[in-house]
Amino acid sequence: MSLKTFVKNRSHLFWYIGDLNQVSDDFVLEQVLNFGDFKDVKLLFKIMGINKASTIFNKQIRKKRCNYRPEVKNYFKLYFKEYAQRDIK
Repeated sequence: MSLKTFVKNRSHLFWYIGDLNQVSDDFVLEQVLNFGDFKDVKLLFKIMGINKASTIFNKQIRKKRCNYRPEVKNYFKLYFKEYAQRDIK
């Protein structure tokens, strides 16, 4: 399954977006983590890859304005810390 198919099949998470073909990986991840269920999250990680999702998430939470709900942000900080690979320098 492609990311575009995933988004189209879950249009309820993107109800206010006119053209679902134009959504970015960053936006899809944010919407699914905030409003999707765990099946959606697992499938998104399978499509996107957990390491890519972790990279995007960590980039998003470092910004001055973060759109993740506090409990979602905390949960996935811990989740990615445990399950995503890191570049060791």
